[in-house]
Amino acid sequence: MTGDTAVIIPAANEADRIAATVKAAAALPGVDLVVVVDDGSRDQTGRVARAAGARVVRHSRNRGKAAAMETGAEAVRLLDEDATPRHLLFLDADLGRTAAAAAPLVEPVRAGEADMTIAVFTTRVKLGGHGLVVRLSREGIRRATGLELAQPLNGQRCLTRAAFEAARPLAHGFGVETALTIDLVRKGYRVTEVEVDMAHRATGTDWRAQLHRAIQLRDVARALAIRDPLVTQNLHKLHPNR
Repeated sequence: MTGDTAVIIPAANEADRIAATVKAAAALPGVDLVVVVDDGSRDQTGRVARAAGARVVRHSRNRGKAAAMETGAEAVRLLDEDATPRHLLFLDADLGRTAAAAAPLVEPVRAGEADMTIAVFTTRVKLGGHGLVVRLSREGIRRATGLELAQPLNGQRCLTRAAFEAARPLAHGFGVETALTIDLVRKGYRVTEVEVDMAHRATGTDWRAQLHRAIQLRDVARALAIRDPLVTQNLHKLHPNR
């Protein structure tokens, strides 16, 4: 199979896992390009990714996931030049060897059956408070589009170039997945979930993990406030104990 898909991996301080993720992604059928966006890492993420075979683009400071996605997509566009645009497969840096299971995400896009696929992990990890953000995103997407998603925040997604361009500019930070889904469905693009046997590292419960989830909640709420203000007004209903 000739290459028609580029993998884009936003990464920040993932030197311990990025090599395994890059190598697994590069071996996927139809993938002929892996771009890692080193989003202001303080470790050797970029160097390790390059040694593993990825093209690396670096942000001098951490600019967030959405900015890293846009930077990676622009790098692919420049490399495509006048060729047929590649499909864009976004994978998280901490997937490690489980990134090898991402092929089912590409197949519906390649076959013209979907404009964007979203992964549903068959292996679940502890949420550690993440459930509130998931419920907010799921309810917001349902209200805005009627689409019911099992894992609305999953960042493992494959899009056509046309779908990606239709969703730009991407929503800020961790609101990107929620906004991406709403914006594409509202514009008539076909979005579907696909089960894959992939997994992140286990979710932590320390103060750093709690801060991450608070930022994620803020970003999702901001993305929804623009698209459906009633969802954020009713946020307390999703978590009655707060």
